[in-house]
Amino acid sequence: MERIVKKIEPTAAALPKRKRVAAYARVSLGKEHMLHSLAAQVSHYNKYIQSKAEWEFAGVYADADETGTKNDRAEFQRLLADCRAGKIDMVVVKTISRLARNTVTLLETVRELKDLSIDVFFEEQNINSLSSDGELMLSILASYAQEESRSASENVKWRKRNDMKTGKTKPIKIFGYDMVDGKMVINTEQAALVRQMCEWYMSGDGTPAIAKKLNAMGIPSPSGKKWGSAAIHRMLTNPKMCGDVLHQRQFVTDHISKRLIKNRGELPMYLIEGTHEGIVSKEYFETVKAEFARRSETGNMRDLEGLPFRQKLFCEKCGRKYNRKPNCLHGEMYGEWACWGRMSRLYDCNDAVIVRERTLMLASEIVLGIEKFDSEVFAEKVERIIVHTSALHLTFIMRDGREVVVSYRKFKPWREVKIIEESNSNPR
Repeated sequence: MERIVKKIEPTAAALPKRKRVAAYARVSLGKEHMLHSLAAQVSHYNKYIQSKAEWEFAGVYADADETGTKNDRAEFQRLLADCRAGKIDMVVVKTISRLARNTVTLLETVRELKDLSIDVFFEEQNINSLSSDGELMLSILASYAQEESRSASENVKWRKRNDMKTGKTKPIKIFGYDMVDGKMVINTEQAALVRQMCEWYMSGDGTPAIAKKLNAMGIPSPSGKKWGSAAIHRMLTNPKMCGDVLHQRQFVTDHISKRLIKNRGELPMYLIEGTHEGIVSKEYFETVKAEFARRSETGNMRDLEGLPFRQKLFCEKCGRKYNRKPNCLHGEMYGEWACWGRMSRLYDCNDAVIVRERTLMLASEIVLGIEKFDSEVFAEKVERIIVHTSALHLTFIMRDGREVVVSYRKFKPWREVKIIEESNSNPR
């Protein structure tokens, strides 16, 4: 059989496919000079990748104000998503610590990209992840980077705690204050709302009820969302409300997870007094704080014994409501009522009289002609009580139009509580 030979003419060699190369950049802090560094890195990789004829520029992924110990960085995750989508063939990074300081995160990322046949090139260490000894070198160097991160974290902690010990503070923008020239200055409108929250709480409302009121009024929280019970609790128990700063109320567990937890005695706390003007007085702040502690201990959001007098007592001088506050004498807890103007120290009402709850109950028994205080009878027959500042007198304004003035003694009131005047100026 005759052989047949066919000549195949040569064709032009196919051009090698250009490798799609992307770069990843990151800076650890959001300071201005660091942001300049990030901009310089982006510019560098733009020029570097496009200078290679065999490379095709696939973009620069850059994270600012992020930490290399976490893998939830926005641009980092976008880079991984594009790699999984087949948009990238190679990733260029300046150094191992820029990609990740966590050894586990680094190796998991590099191995995933390796399975996708995507090379990662670390400029400073001159390592290609697809090379035979790439993973071994990465493991060693990543462990070093992680230890370097831990050391840096410990140095930051030491510096911050040293500042705490010496009384240094860094002003922080919180609800009720504005930042003016690096100082905390009271925001009049927000501060009034904080005082109103305190008044509601001391009048018997719990934090869920306060949150419900604020949301019903259409007042946004500091985050712009709806108010929640926890946010109100944090605000009303924060010493910044009375002009002090309490450092290390929370602390970071470790440099990898960076999880923030409440300090329940694991570390010392540092109270720095008088750092800025308070929204409420220290005395009133401590009263509110004590009430939080009392309710937490008893499990009761309201004090049923004190509830009948809520919204019933008013100051003769300033006309503001009286609020309840707990007190202790010889180890025994008892309730007493004080003018809001006096408690907050924001109004000229320092001579307003503080009345013990026991006095109010005994006076009510005498006025109502009952042997034992009854909250339902009190609510039905008493409209309000005026607390006098000029003398130890209480004026009961009755729902039937009568006005009954009662005198009492500040101490041992159960011995001398008596009606000294009764009128019927507005009969019904």
